[in-house]
Amino acid sequence: MSIQENIQNLHEQLPENVTLIAVSKTKPVEALKEAYQAGQRHFGENKIQEMSDKYAVLPKDILWHMIGHVQTNKVKYMAEFVHLIHGVDSLRLLQEINKQAARYNRVIHCLLQKDIADEETKFGLNADEITAILTHQIQALPNVKVVGLMGMATFTDDQAQIRQEFATLKATFNQMQIIHPDLQILSMGMSGDYQIAIEEGSTMVRIGSAIFGERNYNPA
Repeated sequence: MSIQENIQNLHEQLPENVTLIAVSKTKPVEALKEAYQAGQRHFGENKIQEMSDKYAVLPKDILWHMIGHVQTNKVKYMAEFVHLIHGVDSLRLLQEINKQAARYNRVIHCLLQKDIADEETKFGLNADEITAILTHQIQALPNVKVVGLMGMATFTDDQAQIRQEFATLKATFNQMQIIHPDLQILSMGMSGDYQIAIEEGSTMVRIGSAIFGERNYNPA
């Protein structure tokens, strides 16, 4: 099926309260244009330079999501236009986002990434660190707004484990939301596990290969 058909099918099956992020990393501008023509406006990239290059040539009503691990020294390159930063995994990174957002007189929306996976390669905060940021540290950061949580499940075929990890994140989200009602977004679920994520309460899914096909990480 075409990119447009894939997007239309996804929009038909996703609940109304779930936002679809088209993960367009490594994909050419032409593929993003096709998705745009199908009505897609939320796009996710995991490299700031690639996102900046695409931002420069694509329509300005696109909402750009930074979904990869963010290095603090790269924040300045996206601070002018990024819509939502998903993977905030340290107070230091949040402080840098605040600093760069102030340069453009912006408030940048962010998600705090909770470490829920049984993998050492995954990044994230624990519940105590999230609580400290939301309760105390965020008050000194007027140019960022934490609007939700994000997490990535273990890369495994064990659906019970994936479901449990998502359920753990949802429980943390519910607990935090009681005290911090600004938390509205729970970003979890990708092409291989988004249906489980939605069942466990996700409000934002990051889908790439189910829209654009498999990625070519070594283009000729």
